[in-house]
This record gives sequence, structure tokens and C-alpha cells, in this order.
Amino acid sequence: MTAIPDAPAAVDLRDVRKIYGTGPDPVAALDGVSLRIDPGEFVAITGTSGSGKSTLMHLIGCLDTPTSGRVTVAGEDVSIAGSDRLARLRNRSIGFVFQAFNLLPRLDVQKNIELPLVYAGLRRSERSRRAREAAAKVNLTDRLTHRPSQLSGGQCQRVAIARALVNDPALILADEPTGNLDSANGADVLQLLGELHRAGRTIILVTHDPAVAARAARVIEMSDGRIVKDTAP
Repeated sequence: MTAIPDAPAAVDLRDVRKIYGTGPDPVAALDGVSLRIDPGEFVAITGTSGSGKSTLMHLIGCLDTPTSGRVTVAGEDVSIAGSDRLARLRNRSIGFVFQAFNLLPRLDVQKNIELPLVYAGLRRSERSRRAREAAAKVNLTDRLTHRPSQLSGGQCQRVAIARALVNDPALILADEPTGNLDSANGADVLQLLGELHRAGRTIILVTHDPAVAARAARVIEMSDGRIVKDTAP
């Protein structure tokens, strides 16, 4: 699915700076970044360690706020939002997929998928129904009672993707989603992200791997806290 150019931006950053430290040697993790991502885009953000890509992801994911500039996500100005408002935005509008899966080891697959719905305050029967629907989308219906220790790495990442989908967010943020996987499982995860994109979701993928970045329709390269290249391969 291609971007929808006349729609409001899924993500919009205007001259964003993020400074860490207040002493004589502050670190500019982001240094004047401006970026628009439209609904329906599949974007990869790449760069070496320390380039600013993870800080950018944290701002887009409402996990942090900028030192200066403006960040708008799903129509909300993240720059001035309080912690409660940011938490609601994360829960309702954004799905997260992490390199380390971030599954709770004592919970089975269904309970792990249900977690965002617990935070959203849904009743148990509705949580169960939606978790099963999300598991079906990633072909994990036969693993609902398994714990993470009983799953392969690829299956754990599919659980994480199902958890990201369970609130039906328009935006999926994937931070090095293939980093802990072998090539076969990594390819399966990338294929699944591609299917989610074609179904209408905005996908933002952070990776240091050029081969993974090439799966996106648009690649943004960062260096020293700035965007140095923005291409559509």
C-alpha cells in the first residue's frame, strides 16, 4: 500500500533536537531533524550505532519528548503532552516490536498478547477474543497456552507482533526486529511486516542492516543526529 498524500501525517517532526546532559559537554542525540511520514508508508531508519536512530524511534513512539522542536504522532503533539496522555497514545495508536521480544516469561502466549488490552481496561472476555484474533494473524493459534521458553525465537517475535496488533494500531514501530533471529526466521518476520503494510498500516523499521532496510519502500539514513539521506529504493 502506498502513502496517502492528502491525509494528515502519521508522524511529523519539525526541527527536533534531543540533548542529553546539562554540563559543559552535552550530547546532541538529535540535531535539527525534520521528517514527515504519511499514513500507509513503510519506512526504514538506518545508521551506525550512535547515529540517533534509536532516539528518533523513542520520540516517535512517545517514550520520550524532545528538548526542542515539535513531534506530532497520530495528530497529537507529543512535545507538550504529559505522561498520562503519552501513555494513552502509546496504548491506542502505536504497536511496538522489539529486538529482545520483551515477553513476560511467566505468562503464556495468550496472556502476553493480552497485555495492552489489560492496560486499556477491557473486560476479560473481550481481551481473550481479540488476543485469539491477533494470534491467528501470525499463525500462532496452536501455541496460545505455551510460555516463551517453549517457543523458538521466530515464534517469540510473532507473539510480539501479535501483541503489537491487538489494539489495532495504525502505526507499527519495529526496533531491530530481526536482530536476534536466524536468516529464515528473520525473513518470515519481514514478510509479516510487509503483509501488515499492505493491509494499510504504517510501518517504521529501525535497523543497522542494509539488507533489512531495503525491504522498505523508503530508507532514511542517519548520522551524528541528523538525516543525511532520504531515498525510495
